[in-house]
Amino acid sequence: MNQWSRRNFLKLGVVGLALPQFVDLRSQAAASRNSEVAQGFGRAKSCIVLFAWGGLSHLDTFDMKPYATSDVRGHFKEIPTAVPGIRVGEHVPGFARMMKEWAIVRSAHHNASSHRSGAYWNLTGHEPPNLGGNWPASRDDWPCIGSLIWEALGDGRGPVPGASSLPYTLFDGGVANGQDGGFLGLGRDPVVLRPTGRKLREYEGKSPSSGRVELDLPEGLDMDRLDGRRGLLRQLEDRMIGTDNEVSKAVIRSREQALDMLLSPKARDAFDLEKESVKTRETYGMHVCGQSVLTARRLAEAGVPVSTVYCAAGDLNGSKGDHFDTHVDNFNRLKNNMLPPLDQAATALIGDLKARGMLEETLVVLLTEFGRTPKINGGAGRDHFPDCYSVAFAGGGIGGGQVYGSSNAIGAKPATNPCEPPDIHATIFHALGIDHRKMIMDRNDRPLPICDGNPLPLFG
Repeated sequence: MNQWSRRNFLKLGVVGLALPQFVDLRSQAAASRNSEVAQGFGRAKSCIVLFAWGGLSHLDTFDMKPYATSDVRGHFKEIPTAVPGIRVGEHVPGFARMMKEWAIVRSAHHNASSHRSGAYWNLTGHEPPNLGGNWPASRDDWPCIGSLIWEALGDGRGPVPGASSLPYTLFDGGVANGQDGGFLGLGRDPVVLRPTGRKLREYEGKSPSSGRVELDLPEGLDMDRLDGRRGLLRQLEDRMIGTDNEVSKAVIRSREQALDMLLSPKARDAFDLEKESVKTRETYGMHVCGQSVLTARRLAEAGVPVSTVYCAAGDLNGSKGDHFDTHVDNFNRLKNNMLPPLDQAATALIGDLKARGMLEETLVVLLTEFGRTPKINGGAGRDHFPDCYSVAFAGGGIGGGQVYGSSNAIGAKPATNPCEPPDIHATIFHALGIDHRKMIMDRNDRPLPICDGNPLPLFG
């Protein structure tokens, strides 16, 4: 039920309602919910996903439990936000200041307990084939949210890609599943790139693979010579196409796209952070997280429909790197290393989009693979916990300053309005004007619905 129907339900009381009245009240609630959902359809032109790799602790950020016992509530204090009645953790002060723009969902859950399976759930919106462990990433996997949006919206953006991810590919004992085009093929893989700048503060911890689109021409190679080389390259590639090799065609397409970007001033400018003022860059933070988020904003302006920023170290490194997998020393790691760059970058993004008049047409989504256990372990950490976690939305027609759903007294399971990753994806598709029941074709030309969920009633 929405707020209106819930208030009236409580006011009238269950005992005083005859069955027809009760059914009518439920019908009003459903109609109101459908109206709220429909209201935001297609308001967003682009989407920026911030993904907290490792499993963001809901209990220490967006779903504090100050009245729980000390082994659950932890070390952090709760602080008020710009919206009366909504409170968050003390180490996300930027989110608190910008709460009028954010909608927090406190009732997300699923049943995949490993990082790669949990990330797959949230990045693709579909249930992983292995709920509790790892499996080799393959072209049989579901495509990531960026690739799905690209497929739904189609091509036709000139030199800019249909999806990007920053600043690298995620790893956890191998390439994490659900980050690429999956069964849609290499031609729908997001372009992986890092922000420009040599003095950025990096995350501590390995990132085994760090893709980057290099838009600086090699010394001695000008645009005319580059264009000439492309002509020669096309002659060689025509012979490859004759072999009807699917992989060859996808590689050729990706290479052509990279060359188009090199030759296009619009595309080159989109990646050039030197076009931004020093003040703007410093507001986002002179670290790889902040500058990746700033690059994502520039890509949205250039017409890239969706960019995913992985806000943590690439490989989980046995819980020793800068990521949200805080099995040990949870509170110090969150306070000192992980929450400050995420909070700074996300806050700068919302403020920047609002100042530029872009917030209503740019959907911002904060995702993670799961939450952390309510009970603190012996290493002062919290372990994997898919049973309940928090995500957040802003812009793109979302009604800010609200909380959807709730968890129980210790944040162990949803108490009201439970939702799952497919519902989160349906909400993203809805904001972008994509029918969440749209059919796409897998590798065997079988039609599959792009999403199995339903949009959440978050639209203002």
